[in-house]
Amino acid sequence: MFKKRWLVPFLSALIVMVVLVTIASFLYRFPPAKSPSPTATATACATSQPGSGSPIRSICLKRILVFSKTAAFRHASIPDGKQALKNLAQQHSFAIDFSEDANVFTASNLARYSVVVFLLTTGEIFNNSQQAAFQQYIEAGGGFVGIHSASDTEYDWPWYDGLVGAHNNIHDKHSSVQQATVYVEDPNTPSTNMLPVLWVRTDEWYNFALNPRSRVHVLLTVDEKTYKGGIMGADHPIAWYHAYDGGRAWYTAMGHTSESYHEPLFLAHLWGGILYASGLG
Repeated sequence: MFKKRWLVPFLSALIVMVVLVTIASFLYRFPPAKSPSPTATATACATSQPGSGSPIRSICLKRILVFSKTAAFRHASIPDGKQALKNLAQQHSFAIDFSEDANVFTASNLARYSVVVFLLTTGEIFNNSQQAAFQQYIEAGGGFVGIHSASDTEYDWPWYDGLVGAHNNIHDKHSSVQQATVYVEDPNTPSTNMLPVLWVRTDEWYNFALNPRSRVHVLLTVDEKTYKGGIMGADHPIAWYHAYDGGRAWYTAMGHTSESYHEPLFLAHLWGGILYASGLG
């Protein structure tokens, strides 16, 4: 009897071909999900429509805009602050952008961010349309973080004065750089829960035109008996937060020195403020 020995390898090859075609067809119809980039992660969140003609924006994006434009004094510590914020963002899987161009303040661009950080800004840095875009962003639920001389910015804009909480006292702005004792008034927030009750550190200590306590939630005060140059008396707030005009604002008066941006406690304080302002803390 003649045996068809060629039939067995032929059938085996046919079976393998059918299996490969089936797998290829499945992968084409159901491609594997792509892993998100760790440096540009955004949570899947609800969106808000702030008003007619306003862009829809996510209410819990994980993206930061750091703005460091200066129109008056320029701090030598700005590069240190930028690098520190970049490191913090990477550690916590936040995307982060840096700019000193006020033209980025448009409604459509700001809608991409959960929080805008004013890093050591000074002077009058916006035109009217840029002011309007930033105000609209806050009204739509955006977040603001002000670091040190953010309170030495936009003196002629009353809305911003309310956002930052207080402007500097232009007649006696600050002390020299020296050591002082900071008191933690509220230890139960993301920007204070890591701090000692009495926090001794070195910085330049701002005086404010008005005490902001009546319109903000004070987090930290500085003891004027522990340094020279304070003019506000026994109640001298230096960090606070508050809900403002639909959004959230957090401010710290510290951060003048380059060394500040290498201090673990100051950086933890700063990151906690970013979490609060972004709505994630």
